[in-house]
Amino acid sequence: MKAIKQIIVLRTDLKVRRGKMHVQAAHASLMAYLRACGSRDSMMVTYEWLQKYNQTKICVGVNSEEELLAIHTKALQAGIPCALVTDAGKTEFDTPTNTGCGIGPADADEIDKITKELKLL
Repeated sequence: MKAIKQIIVLRTDLKVRRGKMHVQAAHASLMAYLRACGSRDSMMVTYEWLQKYNQTKICVGVNSEEELLAIHTKALQAGIPCALVTDAGKTEFDTPTNTGCGIGPADADEIDKITKELKLL
């Protein structure tokens, strides 16, 4: 394993305050981290990410819910710890809305197979 990172994927088509999207990114990061902690196979990776890789996180964007769900599905199929964030719809959205997902911490090369084409935010 060369490096460990976490990717935060956020929808750019949602017209909401930046603060709202920052909160969604925080949810994505924490939820994916907790999923990684729940897996015996990922425990050492998670520890190394915390201690050795300075909790490397990268935020990228997708243009639609369909793109978000496709990325999330690819991460699941690859066996990478990930979490889909669905906002409850009580403040800026009228209904529950998928806003982002967290992928990893995991091997950077494995995550890149799924996210390398996405644009940085």
